[in-house]
Amino acid sequence: MKKYIPILKRTQIFSGVGDHEIEAILSCLNTRLGNYKKGEYVLRQGEHVNDITVLVEGNLHIQKDDYWGNRSILGQIAVGEMFGEAYIAPESGALLNDVVALEDSAVMFFDIKKMLTTCSAACRFHAMIVQNMFFAISEKNRKLVQKLGHMSKRSTREKLISYLSEEAKRQGSAKITIPFNRQQLADFLSVDRSAMSNELCKLRDAGLLEFEKNQFRLL
Repeated sequence: MKKYIPILKRTQIFSGVGDHEIEAILSCLNTRLGNYKKGEYVLRQGEHVNDITVLVEGNLHIQKDDYWGNRSILGQIAVGEMFGEAYIAPESGALLNDVVALEDSAVMFFDIKKMLTTCSAACRFHAMIVQNMFFAISEKNRKLVQKLGHMSKRSTREKLISYLSEEAKRQGSAKITIPFNRQQLADFLSVDRSAMSNELCKLRDAGLLEFEKNQFRLL
């Protein structure tokens, strides 16, 4: 797990904590490492979560399949991001979604009870970690509000414009790269792929954007 300390140091949870302190914290939090092949489930709907989880290698999707096999992508998890925190509170219930590896991935699991309880080994850093975790949860809630903003649009065209313009603002450029292929983008926006592809072509023909695979340029 030591090889992932530089990655953990760049995460929001361990912001401001030094390498040696992180190494000590990994021990006192009973941290465990899980490795997953492409397509494997990290967490499954119906499971109960007792850990804070952080992706340290790879790429994950939070997704949900209905009874008929229709899939919705609720979010993407990039390296350094936390997930599963919505289910760690007492009586929070079982997971409502699946977390799936899009490529070979590695995940760290931190015992939430130990994370929230001070200890003799690294107690002076616990308050900082709890504060950082609060900020990380706040950031995730902000992203959820952003997605709800995209989803609230009435048409596929409006959803596309909302999402792409938000990404342009976030990346600080009119030329952007998104983390989804066509099907994944349709699942993320909860729209039909064919209808979405048709709207993308209309936006291109109208001179509003150019695109190639997952790269877009807003005009």
